[in-house]
Amino acid sequence: MTILVTGGAGFIGSNFIRYVLANSASHIVNLDSLTYAGNLENLSDVEQNPRYTFVHGSIQNKEFIEHICLVHGVTGIINFAAESHVDRSILSAGAFIDTNVQGTLVLLEVAKKLHEKGQLTRYVQVSTDEVYGSLGAEGAFTEETPLAPNSPYSASKASADMLVRAFVHTHDLPALTTRCSNNYGPYQFPEKLIPLMIANAIDDKPLPVYGDGMNVRDWIYVEDHCAAVWAVFERGRDGEIYNAGGASEKPNIEVVKTLLQTLNKPESLIKYVTDRPGHDRRYAIDFTKISDELGWKPRYSFAEGLQKTVEWYVANKEWLEHVRSGAYLAYYEQQYGRSK
Repeated sequence: MTILVTGGAGFIGSNFIRYVLANSASHIVNLDSLTYAGNLENLSDVEQNPRYTFVHGSIQNKEFIEHICLVHGVTGIINFAAESHVDRSILSAGAFIDTNVQGTLVLLEVAKKLHEKGQLTRYVQVSTDEVYGSLGAEGAFTEETPLAPNSPYSASKASADMLVRAFVHTHDLPALTTRCSNNYGPYQFPEKLIPLMIANAIDDKPLPVYGDGMNVRDWIYVEDHCAAVWAVFERGRDGEIYNAGGASEKPNIEVVKTLLQTLNKPESLIKYVTDRPGHDRRYAIDFTKISDELGWKPRYSFAEGLQKTVEWYVANKEWLEHVRSGAYLAYYEQQYGRSK
């Protein structure tokens, strides 16, 4: 197959491309607009692979995407492209609507056209457990949990999910949706909790923790998430939603303290800061459906995944410095003639 992966230069997308190239004979066309979170250094080890092609462009450009799909004979689309940082969505939500909603609509319209021609066989929308809102002390999100997004980011993702549902029911599009818990692992942009804490701890800088630090998340190692998306793409039932989780619920403060212990840094680096507006208290995923239907389960425990993650960041300080300093942006500005 030839698969269009959108947002493939980002954290999860780049790990997914690497996973597919290693575990299948498929060809990958990576479409990425290279916003601040898109980094081609994430894929430097596969850029010469004959089954990999990078294309610079936006998912909001319908004519361009149609052209790319026709030229490369794309038979499947997996949409990772998204504005994804909650804090940024609170400050300014416009880009989240443009990319996550309008961009998804464009991809669905292209997918519909290609499916009607008999070219495209599958579309997968990669979503998030945040569309379900916040949980109390008990229970977990299932695929039947009503959507109740609490941030502009999660509202934009929920809107995209509803568009996928509409195209399935109105146009019989062979589309599926995955919803996953919090990812962590190599190549994650250091504005997210785990890489931010690792980077600050390495430099002996304060580690900012929102509120009381007791917000609970279910953590999944990124490779496990990639395996889940691939299982859904290959074997999922059209029109279905599949939740994927790591079976690793942890309060944020526990994650931070574990990282400090792993890096042999003092807890005095922890700095509690004013909580994020509308901060969801707890997420938890029930992944019974994907396990029963597709045989998927997370391979890595939180301890194993976190150790691998810390080791990667320590061993790749140059990558981290390029990202934190913004040095990686200069290359894109030279190549693609735009600034960020």
